Amino acid sequence: MARIAGVDLPNDKKIKIALSYIYGIGRSNALEILKKANVDPEIRVKNLTEEQIRDIRNVISNDDYKVEGALRTEVQMNIKRLMDIGSYRGLRHRRGLPVRGQRTKTNARTRKGPRKTVGRKKTKVGKKG
Repeated sequence: MARIAGVDLPNDKKIKIALSYIYGIGRSNALEILKKANVDPEIRVKNLTEEQIRDIRNVISNDDYKVEGALRTEVQMNIKRLMDIGSYRGLRHRRGLPVRGQRTKTNARTRKGPRKTVGRKKTKVGKKG
């Protein structure tokens, strides 16, 4: 099992797919990295040599790809900055609501969480007459 950027890559997948298991690397970045490292994208992770793994690691570290911890930290700092300056997007993050203009009357359950039923209090019926 190859370990790149602190992530164990699955053995049975092709390297072009397995690299996308690293946070910050998608399909297009994976192909770009493999091209720079001179590694065939169709090869399986279990068939990689130590030399090829080293080349991939070097490309990721030397070519300014922000991955895993550094990228997560940067994203969290960007969100914190929005909240600190009190922008609309920051307020939406703080309240746990959708940030990018989606409707909230219906849907938005992923951000809002499970429904909370609001009950209605019974009123006492007074005597007539």
